[in-house]
Amino acid sequence: MTTLSNNVSSTLPTIAPLNPDHLSLFEREGLTVKPLEPLGIEIYGADVRTRLSKPVIEALEVEMAHRGFIVFKHQTDLSADELVNASKSWGAGEIHSTHGVHPATPGMNRDIFRCSNDNRYGILGVGPQWHNDGSFEAATFSHSAYYMARAPEQGGGTHFAHQGAAFDALPEEKQAFWERLVSVNSASGVSHPVVHTHPISGRKSVWLHLGMTGAVIERFPEKDLPIDELQQAPASTDQLRLLNEDEMKQLFNDYNDLLNASFEKHYGIRYHYDTGDLLYVDNWALAHRAAPEAHMSAEEQGLRIMDRVTVKSRQNLAPHFGLPQYI
Repeated sequence: MTTLSNNVSSTLPTIAPLNPDHLSLFEREGLTVKPLEPLGIEIYGADVRTRLSKPVIEALEVEMAHRGFIVFKHQTDLSADELVNASKSWGAGEIHSTHGVHPATPGMNRDIFRCSNDNRYGILGVGPQWHNDGSFEAATFSHSAYYMARAPEQGGGTHFAHQGAAFDALPEEKQAFWERLVSVNSASGVSHPVVHTHPISGRKSVWLHLGMTGAVIERFPEKDLPIDELQQAPASTDQLRLLNEDEMKQLFNDYNDLLNASFEKHYGIRYHYDTGDLLYVDNWALAHRAAPEAHMSAEEQGLRIMDRVTVKSRQNLAPHFGLPQYI
């Protein structure tokens, strides 16, 4: 069994602090901003029913790319349309919906995915493993909204892990190996790099869906060819191989260990919601999973109702080595 110390470097990775120019901009716009540790930002004084200025939206999107997520506090009683419209501020400015609609969804709005710990109010058991939303799509969602319409009295939050900092936390030999891997989604056949470069932060970030990966392809290394050049060079079939079952299991265990270590190594956070929290996550920068108590019954925890909205990306998360987007 691989131990945690084998998977995570002893060097603590870093999360970028809040940009002081952005902070000044937010304050001029009447917003109070509270950086969370080690990642995330809470925002007070906003009403998402009124669209924020373009400079503020652009600055917040950059902050999400670096610090992972933002939370607009006290956004109580948002209608379905208000939630959807607010979510169009990010990414490509469009909603990208691929889910079913629960009968309790407000107005049966096609763009809202309602989750709950009571099946009368939403879909049960969503997202217990580390993942990124929409990993079955070529253009994986750029951002996701999690609106806590009703927070359970006894807790039911979300765990987040910074995937750029997670890459930095890997030992160098595993960084080199993972950068030569491409995952294939078991549901759609779409392929994604196990390590990608975030389009805004420019940070190398790990990426893997523990519940929906059906195959992993390795590109063999080439002597004296840097990884960035190797990733751009089309590979022939004799330069590729599939990981076997044991190797895939080891990769999944290592990835799970890496993200689990985020809380101890200061690149993860357990976020606890209040009713009316509207959280936006950069889905290319952070992995997440529901906290175990989020799936406990309403009788044990109190009723939990969360509405999710997913945002279209500006680009595909394309595989390296000249591999096709779908396999």
